[in-house]
Amino acid sequence: MTLLGTGGTQPLPERALAAAAVTVGGRSVLLDCGEGTQVGLRRYGVSAYRLSAVLLTHYHGDHILGLPGLLQTLGSLNRTEPLTIYGPRGIEPVAQAVMALAGAQPYPVRWQAIDGTFAVDTLKITPVPLKHRVPCQGYVLDLPRAGKFDAARAKAAGIPLEYWSVLQRGESIGGFAPEQVLGAPRRGLKVVYATDTRPCPALQAAAESADLLCMDATYAEDVDLPKAKLYGHSTCREVGALAAAAHVRRLWLTHYSAAVTDTAPGLDAARAACPHAVAGYDGLTEELEFDKV
Repeated sequence: MTLLGTGGTQPLPERALAAAAVTVGGRSVLLDCGEGTQVGLRRYGVSAYRLSAVLLTHYHGDHILGLPGLLQTLGSLNRTEPLTIYGPRGIEPVAQAVMALAGAQPYPVRWQAIDGTFAVDTLKITPVPLKHRVPCQGYVLDLPRAGKFDAARAKAAGIPLEYWSVLQRGESIGGFAPEQVLGAPRRGLKVVYATDTRPCPALQAAAESADLLCMDATYAEDVDLPKAKLYGHSTCREVGALAAAAHVRRLWLTHYSAAVTDTAPGLDAARAACPHAVAGYDGLTEELEFDKV
């Protein structure tokens, strides 16, 4: 997981607008695409060419205005693979405006409104309805993990050694099926990305036991709670409380207001309920690993 931009509304010299990337096996899913996303992709080592999809939370400018340039760059890199851009309802006029700016490209750009679970590469992606001023959704990205491979069962079944790695990946081969040699599925990895939003029951339920929750923390100070409620955002203290209630393993604060130049007070507020909270910053990266079981 890499944060490419952690700002909201207005970019700052060291804080681009909303964007993040989840990378599995060298291929990435881009979450939002605010101004500065291309710089972040290059600066923090995420391949633009190997993007599998773009997931948009909503259509405010600070989450989508990096798209025209990104699409043009992919065309200049001679991309031929289709790119699908997903988002909540109302995507059609956004698609028309972005494509008018980006122009025709040598690869298909597909736009799709979603309201149910779908797959991108090995990731299972589920949209989560958020509480903002406009239709907005977060995303749960699940990386499943197959059961433990049982070599004794494989030998007893007479399965050739060269088939074992294929069966371990969950694929059938040579008349043999994975369930012949794999135990029960093990705990996978779960990342939740949610911005812009107020704390809400749907998000808390979706974030339950997540390996990482990356959440809107627009306002650092409790005094800004009225503004958070008015504009559909969260305070850092509220984010910490939701993360604690959802028993998340890691919490990253993101989507800071431009008025937040010092993230320390907000981090302290979040840590009142969630001691392992981290103040997000452009370039924050962590490699998540399966449990050692």
